[in-house]
Amino acid sequence: MADVLGFDLLGLIGGLCLFLFGMNLMGEALEKRAGDQLTALIGRLTDNRFMGFLTGLGVTAIIQSSSATTVMVVGFVNSGVMTLKQSIGVIMGANIGTTVTAWILSLGGIGEGAGVILQLFKPSTFTPILALVGIILYMFTKSSKKQATGMIFLGFATLMFGMDAMSASVEALRDNEAFCSILTMFSEPILGVLAGAILTAIIQSSSASVGILQALASSTGAVTIGAALPIIMGQNIGTCITAVLSSFGANRNAKRVAVVHLSFNVIGTTILLTVLYIVRATLAPPILNVSADYVSISVSHTLFNVIVTAILFPCAGLLEKIARKVVPDAKIQEVETELDERLLGTPSIALENCYNYTEKMAQCAVDSLKASIDTIGNYSDTKAEELMEAEGKVDHFEDVIGNYLVKLSSHNLDDSDSTRVARLLKVIGDLERISDHSINILKSAEEIRDKDIKFSVSAQGEIKVLGDAVNEILDLTLKAFTEDNLEAAALVEPLEQAIDKLKSEMHLRHIYRLQNGRCSIETGFVLSDLLTNLERVSDHCSNIAGCIIETSHNTMNLHEGMKALKSEDPTFKEKYKAYLAKYTLPEMQRS
Repeated sequence: MADVLGFDLLGLIGGLCLFLFGMNLMGEALEKRAGDQLTALIGRLTDNRFMGFLTGLGVTAIIQSSSATTVMVVGFVNSGVMTLKQSIGVIMGANIGTTVTAWILSLGGIGEGAGVILQLFKPSTFTPILALVGIILYMFTKSSKKQATGMIFLGFATLMFGMDAMSASVEALRDNEAFCSILTMFSEPILGVLAGAILTAIIQSSSASVGILQALASSTGAVTIGAALPIIMGQNIGTCITAVLSSFGANRNAKRVAVVHLSFNVIGTTILLTVLYIVRATLAPPILNVSADYVSISVSHTLFNVIVTAILFPCAGLLEKIARKVVPDAKIQEVETELDERLLGTPSIALENCYNYTEKMAQCAVDSLKASIDTIGNYSDTKAEELMEAEGKVDHFEDVIGNYLVKLSSHNLDDSDSTRVARLLKVIGDLERISDHSINILKSAEEIRDKDIKFSVSAQGEIKVLGDAVNEILDLTLKAFTEDNLEAAALVEPLEQAIDKLKSEMHLRHIYRLQNGRCSIETGFVLSDLLTNLERVSDHCSNIAGCIIETSHNTMNLHEGMKALKSEDPTFKEKYKAYLAKYTLPEMQRS
C-alpha cells in the first residue's frame, strides 16, 4: 500500500496533516500570545496608507497567515472599525508579511556540509528541543502567556516534523520519469498558475502551499525555478478564497475588501506573468531551468509580493474604484453589523470591538437618564417617545454584546481577556438597569403631569440638587469607562455616598412636610419613587466604576475592593465631604 504509486502515499498524507495542523496550531497560539500587540497595531491605523501597510505586514508576520489577517480586515470593515480605504494598505502589507513563513521553512534546506553555526539553525537540530520546551511550558505552567508560548513551540515542531515527513515520502520520486513528466507540465505558466491557485484554495493557506512546494522541490529536484514562479503566483490568487468566503453575509464594504484582495493578486499575477512570458521568449535565461530549492522558492515568493506591492501601492485608489464597481452601492441603505463573528478567532481584537460597542451603549444610557430627569415637571409626548426608543436601543445593545461575549467566552481566552469579558458582562448589566431607571423616572414624570401634582418650592429645589448630583456621577462614570480613567472612577464612590446621604435627608424632609400637612400622600408616593430611582442609578454607577478599578488590579472582587477604597484611601473622606458641600440641600421652610 505504501509503495503503490512509487512513493510513500500514507507518509505523504500523514506529513501533510501534521504540517497543516502544526501551522494552524502555531498561528492560533501566536494570535493568542500577541493579542495585546495586535490590538495596539490595529489601534494605530489611520488613513495613512503606509501606516496601514506596516500594520498589515506586522500583524501577518506575527500570526503567520495573510488569510487570517484578511479575514480580520473583512470583520473590521464589516463592523465599521476600519474603512475600505484603510484596508487596502493593510492587505498589501499582509501579502509581504506572509513571506516570513517561507523563510522560516527554508531553514530545512540547510545541508549537512554547512558550518557548525548554520547546523544549529537546521530544524532537525533545534526542533526536538523546541518540542521539549513547548510541552514543559504547556503542561507544567499556569500562566496563559507561557502556555501560549509553549503551543507556539509545539505547533512549529509539529509543522517541521510534517515538512520532513512530506519530503521523505516523495524523495523516491526524484528518479520517477512519469512523475517528472507531470511536473514538466507546470512549466507552462498558465497551468502553473492554475495549479497553485487550486491547491491554495483547497487548503486555504498560501504559506502552507508554499511549504508543500518547498518540500516537493527540495526532495525531487524536478521543479525548476521557471515552473515554481507561476505556481507561486497562483498561490497568491488561491489564498484570496478565504477572504471571499468570509465576506459572504457581510455588508458591501466588507465584500469590497475581498474584491480588493483578489484584484491585487490577479492584477499583480497578470503583470508579472506577462513579463515572465516575454523574458522566456526573448532572453531565455538559464536560471529558469535551475532546480528550485527552499531558498530560491522563498526568494521568488518574497520578490513577487514586493514587486506587486511596489507597482500597485500608488494605485490604491484604482483598486478601491474596481471594488466599488464590482460591488456597487445598494439602493437601500444597509443596516450596519456592529459585532462581527469573524473576529471571534482573534479574541483580543473581538474584545476591543466589544468595548467600542459598549461605549455607544454607555453614551445612550447616560443620555437617556439625563433626558428623563429633564422630563420631571417638563413632560412631553415627544420626549417620552424618544426615551422609549432609546431604552429599546440600550436593550438591543445588551442582547448583542451579551450574546457575543458568551460566544467569545467559549474560545480559549487568557486570564486577562477572561477578566475583561467578566467586567464587560457586569458593565452592560448595570448600563441596562440605568436605562430602565430612565423609564421609571419618565413614568413618574407622566404621573406628575396626568395628576397635576405640584411639589412645594422646597421639594423642587431638593430634586434639582439631587438631579445635578446624579448628572455628575453619570458624567464621571462615562468618562471612567470610555477613557479607562481611574481618577474619574475613584471620584464615583464618594459621590455615590453623598447621593445616599442626600436621599436619606430628602426622605426625612418629606416626612416632616407630610406630618405638617404641606405634602399629600399621592405626592409623597411619586417623590419616593423618584428618590429611589435616582439613588439606584448612582449605585449602578458605583458598580461600573468599581469594575474599572478592580480590573486595573487584576481582580473582580468588587465588594472587597469598595470596602478597601473607603477604609484605606486617605482622600476618600475628603472627597466625600467636598461633594456634601457642593450638593447642599436648600434651607427647608418650616412655617
